[in-house]
Amino acid sequence: MFMPKKKRTLTASQAILEATNQIMKKDSSLILIGEGVSDPNGIFGTTSNLLKKHGKKRVIESPISENGITGIAIGLAINNFKVLLIHQRVEFALLSIEQIFNNAAKSFYVTNGKHNVPIVIRMVIGRGWGQGPAHSQSLETIFSCIPGLKVLIPSSAYDAKGMLISAINDPNPVLILEHRWFHYVKGFVPKKIYQTDIVKPKVIARGNHLTIVGSSYNLYEIMFCSEILKDFNIYIEIIDLRVLRPLNITPIVNSVKKTKKLIIFETGSKIYGIGAEIIASISEENHDIFNAPPVRIGLPDSPTPSTRGLAKKFYPNTMDIMKAMLNQLNLNVEVKKKIISLLSVSLPSHEIDVPNPKFKGPF
Repeated sequence: MFMPKKKRTLTASQAILEATNQIMKKDSSLILIGEGVSDPNGIFGTTSNLLKKHGKKRVIESPISENGITGIAIGLAINNFKVLLIHQRVEFALLSIEQIFNNAAKSFYVTNGKHNVPIVIRMVIGRGWGQGPAHSQSLETIFSCIPGLKVLIPSSAYDAKGMLISAINDPNPVLILEHRWFHYVKGFVPKKIYQTDIVKPKVIARGNHLTIVGSSYNLYEIMFCSEILKDFNIYIEIIDLRVLRPLNITPIVNSVKKTKKLIIFETGSKIYGIGAEIIASISEENHDIFNAPPVRIGLPDSPTPSTRGLAKKFYPNTMDIMKAMLNQLNLNVEVKKKIISLLSVSLPSHEIDVPNPKFKGPF
């Protein structure tokens, strides 16, 4: 009897590694640069053994000089190379922000299209290992407000590979923000070279009761809550934001026109966040689209704490998300209590630096 072929499954980090290796094999103009690219751990495994495969002229272990190496990478990109630059933490990129904002982002514009800058900059964001206020931030808003940059935030292993390949093939600067926990999510990843779009959000679950927009690992918290709500015949429309710049809100607007309700769960700060921009953009053109006030879930207006005791109050958790959903829905008190009780049983306690139990990682 014919047995269907099992779909190939990789982690997001394995998908990134595979994409990088395949494109380096295919395109000899691609250079990989970064602090730790030759380290045995290979930046969450995303650069493992690439030095051995492609040599030190194309896989360059950079000095601890982020501003300088970013400038060199931009210069290479302007001079007919493709460059994949990796900053292990988004905070490292802050040391090169003038290079990114004024040289990478503006060269095409100020030269009237004469100079393209085909550079991809990968940056790691988010919590982990109690790294505190200087090494676990989610600073996507800072980069998303700069014209001339594309800013991506993948959530699936499939997009981890496809969006990276699309970004490398883009003629101008693309920033990819990877949450630490995102590297360990598993999913279907084709072996072949393929591209996924880097222009818009994607509806990943259909529903008519509530629209919720999330990004990166946050989507797994949302989906966990959504599965519980299905037992009560409540169906949530879930949108993977995917692309922070250019910000295409059309799929979100189309969904909210149907559900009339919106929650945005972002990885970064709630104040001055992506959620605020999305809600403002929708409201400007659609004055009566909501029948309940839209809700933002994000980090509080405070530096990131280092201790687990403080972190428990800092990061939104699964229960916070579920309560926000229930506040948007017209349910009686007893039903809400049943849902909360079911969620409490489904989620055993775990350390704040450990993802949702359904989310497998090394912490």
